[in-house]
Amino acid sequence: MPIVDIPILSMLRTRMQWHQERQRVLAENVANADTPDYRARDLAPPKFENALQAASLTLVRTDPGHIGVSGGSGPQFAEDKEPHYEVRPRGNAVSHEDEMLKLAGNQMDYEAATSLYTHSLALIKTAIGRT
Repeated sequence: MPIVDIPILSMLRTRMQWHQERQRVLAENVANADTPDYRARDLAPPKFENALQAASLTLVRTDPGHIGVSGGSGPQFAEDKEPHYEVRPRGNAVSHEDEMLKLAGNQMDYEAATSLYTHSLALIKTAIGRT
């Protein structure tokens, strides 16, 4: 199997590309903060449900002392769909504070994804005997 076909690496590459594009969109929001009638935009996160289901393992309780699988009732926290912006008199709805927080969070998430990708490649190199 080629390295590019390994599901986790493919998902990490997709995630890093998404973070790069999101950085561009958020930077446009900051750049247009004084443009009349401009509304801040954001990207929807990529969906990995199908890839995760294909790559997931089923857990089996082989000993009564093992902890059982949780109920799997879905995410613990609900998604907040309420728009969090205020419109200025000129019609602009970009909040510098919100956009800068999103930019910082996006940068940290990108760095985490690149770190995972780099470490995953290092593990593969170690496994095949290259350093």
